[in-house]
Amino acid sequence: MAAVAPDTLERLSAELARLRGDPSVAPHASVVIPVNAGADLERVLNIVGDVSSYNGRHTFEVVLVINNYAPDEPPRELRTYEDAGMHVVAVPNAWRAGEAVCFTARIPGVRAASSDRIILFDADTRVPNPTPVLDWYVEQFARGAGAAYTHVGHYDVRPMWSVRARVASHHLARWVKRVVLRIPTTRGSNYGIDRTVLLPLYDRGLLADDLNVGPTVKAAGSRVAYSGSRELRVLTSGRKFSGGWRRLARYLRYRLLYNVRLIRTRDGHENPYHERPLR
Repeated sequence: MAAVAPDTLERLSAELARLRGDPSVAPHASVVIPVNAGADLERVLNIVGDVSSYNGRHTFEVVLVINNYAPDEPPRELRTYEDAGMHVVAVPNAWRAGEAVCFTARIPGVRAASSDRIILFDADTRVPNPTPVLDWYVEQFARGAGAAYTHVGHYDVRPMWSVRARVASHHLARWVKRVVLRIPTTRGSNYGIDRTVLLPLYDRGLLADDLNVGPTVKAAGSRVAYSGSRELRVLTSGRKFSGGWRRLARYLRYRLLYNVRLIRTRDGHENPYHERPLR
């Protein structure tokens, strides 16, 4: 991977210092982003740049959980990004049996964060309007929400009808779950969680995937907030969506089974709120 330009890091460093405020005081919230060292070390600077352009009255830290690398060959970005003002957590292998690795990779960052108020993004997400989005999350935490999330759109989507149909079916399924079935549809690319709510559920073996965070938090008695406001929209990359109607049919079958099957939690008990991904 090409080295990040020094002026880019210098600019980010200044913005991150402004965003963090007084380092001796806990920030209003911690933004935690898992980073796959094999693919996203440079890409993550886009979302970090979005977050660091926040210009409201709250303070935030940015926590990167850099994972998926050989223990004896740590990426140079561990030191470079730490020096630039990001809180870097190094985890060579985040995989745990029975858990989605994209979810598991968030947990070390959640534990290491300076705030109990956690905002989670993915390394390939973009936040077009960071100030209202981050302010909204802080406001929901202040109102007592255990979890919160906003609408997620897509960018980098191929201009093919089968791909557009896939995106439309995805949004329709989420709308049905959220509005008709009253099931919170949290997803890894964009949600907030109170650490004092998340970690007890995780440590009890009740959480193993981002998609079941909302339902499990709700079942545990905490409020889950949602906003579909266009101003609060967060975008996730659709670059991996391939075209083809047969692929779409397989995807729809996969999503259907994903949402109706159960898995056993780590402690061996059936969890009615946990959705099982196909292997």
